[in-house]
Amino acid sequence: MKRVLVLGATSAIAAHVAEIHARRGDRLHLVARSETKLAEVARRCAGTPNAIDANATGTIATTLTTEVADFDTLASNGDVIARAIAAMGGIDVALIAHGALGDQIASEEDFDHAEAILRTNFTSVVSLLIPLANHMESAHGGSLGVITSVAGDRGRPRNYTYGSAKGALNVFLQGLRTRLYVAGVRVTTLKLGPVDTPMTRDHPKNVLFGKPETVARDIVRAMDRGAAEAYVPSIWAFIMPIVKHTPERLFQRLSFLSGR
Repeated sequence: MKRVLVLGATSAIAAHVAEIHARRGDRLHLVARSETKLAEVARRCAGTPNAIDANATGTIATTLTTEVADFDTLASNGDVIARAIAAMGGIDVALIAHGALGDQIASEEDFDHAEAILRTNFTSVVSLLIPLANHMESAHGGSLGVITSVAGDRGRPRNYTYGSAKGALNVFLQGLRTRLYVAGVRVTTLKLGPVDTPMTRDHPKNVLFGKPETVARDIVRAMDRGAAEAYVPSIWAFIMPIVKHTPERLFQRLSFLSGR
């Protein structure tokens, strides 16, 4: 039995990841912003229709605890991790799964909106990674997965504020992975293509959109094998090298790549 922490547990993808670990019999600690949604995910994982117990830790059973937290409150994130460690007696596996696309046009016109996108998708993740990495380093083991995006591989007009946050996160994870290698800690960068979730409800769908259940299984497999980086769905491992390496002058003329 592993001790598994899922941060952003109410996202469609993370909820399925949590269910996979619940079926394995792993010890779970789930953290998310919405109390109502978190209770529903916890009930799914616990396999019981009973409401969550009304206490400080949200205990459903001896193998599952929850906490409500807003990761954009950066100063509190160290305490979130400390409470997760205390609840489970340590952490073997952690997945950071929260994020927000934001409004690209708004971010071009208003710095506060741009900063909010950067805070949610980069700064808040770093504020969680620092205590998580330090804990796993001192424990000499663990598996740490972070959901980023193919948008971080190249800036495009349609989402370059969001993409820049994910790109910065990719670089941070590269350095962290090498730092923690000697301690036996595995760090997996999960580069997701578009997925059919509530976050993309307003996006026209095509065959490249992944399904949350399938994406969750791929995430767990990638972390199980200790992959350094994984494109999910895997087809993006063939698409993104083309997107990344297309010369700038040609890229700017290809509206399907450079358009809004």
